[in-house]
Amino acid sequence: MSDLNDPRVLFAAERTLLAWNRTSLTLMGFGFVIERFGLFIEMLDPARTESLQRNFSFWIGLGFIVLGSFVSASAVIQFRTVLRTLNAAEIPRNYRTSLGVLTNLAVALLGIALTFYLFTQGARLP
Repeated sequence: MSDLNDPRVLFAAERTLLAWNRTSLTLMGFGFVIERFGLFIEMLDPARTESLQRNFSFWIGLGFIVLGSFVSASAVIQFRTVLRTLNAAEIPRNYRTSLGVLTNLAVALLGIALTFYLFTQGARLP
């Protein structure tokens, strides 16, 4: 249990949670770009007969998206662990500590939904 009795401890933990949120969004965005790179290559060379639906960039991109989802969910677990160590003096009255948690959980769930969508749809041309 913390004995600092300073609400800045909570705010530092929350900033760290939101930094991990940005990291997870960056990983997912980078993964989406990599995943769609195979589609871009296919558009550059339409004479190719084989489909690039399950090529190397597809799997690497999905890996980054899943990693981003994992990072977001792990950040929630870490933040909740820190919250359990704080005492009442370190959490301002009527302060909602759940907003950052809900944001990260939403990012994790949307990342999993994006992974599922890309996996089922593949890198098809319109």
